[in-house]
Amino acid sequence: MMEDRKVYLDKHSNLLQLEEHMYPLVDVEKPNVFRNLFHYDEIPKIAFNDRIVPHSMPDEIWITDTTFRDGQQSRAPYSTEQIVTMYDYFHRLSGPKGKIRQCEFFLYSGKDRDAVYKCLERGYEFPEVTSWIRASRKDFELVKEIGLKETGILVSCSDYHIFYKLKMTRREAMEHYLSVIRECLETGIRPRCHLEDITRSDIYGFVIPFCLELMHLMEEYKIPIKIRVCDTMGYGVNYPGAVIPRSVPGIIYGLRVHAGVPSSLIEFHGHNDFYKAVSNSTTAWLYGASGVNCSLFGIGERTGNTPLEAMVFEYAQIRGTLDGMDTTAITELAEYYEKEIGYRVPSRTPFVGRNFNVTRAGIHADGLLKNEEIYNIFDTEKFLNRPALVAVSNTSGLAGIAHWINTYYRLRKDEQVDKSSELVAMVKAWVDREYEDGRVTVLTDEELTGVIETACKQLGICLK
Repeated sequence: MMEDRKVYLDKHSNLLQLEEHMYPLVDVEKPNVFRNLFHYDEIPKIAFNDRIVPHSMPDEIWITDTTFRDGQQSRAPYSTEQIVTMYDYFHRLSGPKGKIRQCEFFLYSGKDRDAVYKCLERGYEFPEVTSWIRASRKDFELVKEIGLKETGILVSCSDYHIFYKLKMTRREAMEHYLSVIRECLETGIRPRCHLEDITRSDIYGFVIPFCLELMHLMEEYKIPIKIRVCDTMGYGVNYPGAVIPRSVPGIIYGLRVHAGVPSSLIEFHGHNDFYKAVSNSTTAWLYGASGVNCSLFGIGERTGNTPLEAMVFEYAQIRGTLDGMDTTAITELAEYYEKEIGYRVPSRTPFVGRNFNVTRAGIHADGLLKNEEIYNIFDTEKFLNRPALVAVSNTSGLAGIAHWINTYYRLRKDEQVDKSSELVAMVKAWVDREYEDGRVTVLTDEELTGVIETACKQLGICLK
């Protein structure tokens, strides 16, 4: 009855709240696969009930990384040396406040374990080295042997997985998961429960009751239990008033308020199947998750995960500060990835693509040459060591070509060419001939550097 429910002061909102009802497990004979939302031969539906939950930004937010786990599930494995080098970059990017809080690793192969040992030898506080394992005592002992303090454990939570993959009932699945997590706690290791496919799960019939049990285990063992909200198929949406299980605000609110999971133990893991990974991750922060789990350049299963570099700049936008993160490491990571790993980052990828801050339209180029703030998102040279570029075309003129040479080759002020330079005149003459012959497209970097190299040889000069 309502008069029996406790009134308490919410420490975050400083408002009196009425204690919620308990949420027991709803065991069902047939799986609830939300066929009204997810009819396989139709596009998934986004429904609304206009139930709005409040923003609840945590006191502290951070980023965790899955480049060496989910990121490796979609590509050839990294070498030990490559993993250690990228881990060094993540440490530098993380800054003195450790905003890249953790990196997770596989432990199955000798190469995986070798990389873990070498990263641990670095002695960095951040990112903390954590693992992802199968739910078995043998794997728990492996984590303990290596000396890791936290590991991820797969606990699939939708009826798609419980009934169709595990061939269990909800109660059987919950009892199995709780026994596995108890085994992990017995070894003294912090479990990170990966609630796979949460955006197709029965939030109040399974997820909330399960997480309530996890909080009871946490209280019993005095060991933190982290909840990773896995939007495995990218079905999550950030729209106010959307219905669960697709509502990211609704899921985070339910975990925090109804299951009693502290913000510091909630982490969102998004996929980009519907182009929503970044917005959903930011939404998770806004509604009470302290952590968002990302992968470098978004590389991960199918369409990929939330790009780590994107959330660095999302953090700065919603907090008003980078909190010491060294964003120039992002550019160096992209260069390393292309040169040493051989992966070509798509040219229009925000922050790291070759053309992300290149202006091509003639009228835009004119504006950028006069004041780069007009068409550049921020001082990309300051934050990414990437000065704004103007693509060369028949409308560029001598000034545009000089600007391209100075910025592309990153010439110091005392080395820069101007529009009266003989080199610029030679390049301009070649550009004019290209368009006189009927060309309509802008010139590529490769074409221009080829022409410039030829001209430099003729002039006996060298661009450093």
